[in-house]
Amino acid sequence: MIAGMCAVTFVPRVIPLLLGQDLVLPGWIRRWLSYFPYAALGSLIFPGILSVVEGKPWIGLLAGVVAAGLALKARNAIFPVLAAIALVVALQLLGV
Repeated sequence: MIAGMCAVTFVPRVIPLLLGQDLVLPGWIRRWLSYFPYAALGSLIFPGILSVVEGKPWIGLLAGVVAAGLALKARNAIFPVLAAIALVVALQLLGV
């Protein structure tokens, strides 16, 4: 059963890799595809930001803006995350 599940997930990933090995894409398509990971990450994160504190989506949005701003300046990825968590906790403790 495990071998079958491996094959079912492995084959659809290998076929495009093998068939598209010599495929040359135009520059505009490569640029367009380069933004896909950011769009996918944003679509996964944004719903969670809105539901951090039930009934108060603005707290999550504020923490997301703070994290994004710090991420532009910070060299370490953990600092913006910790700052956003601290902001959410502080706002909840203050009863805002």
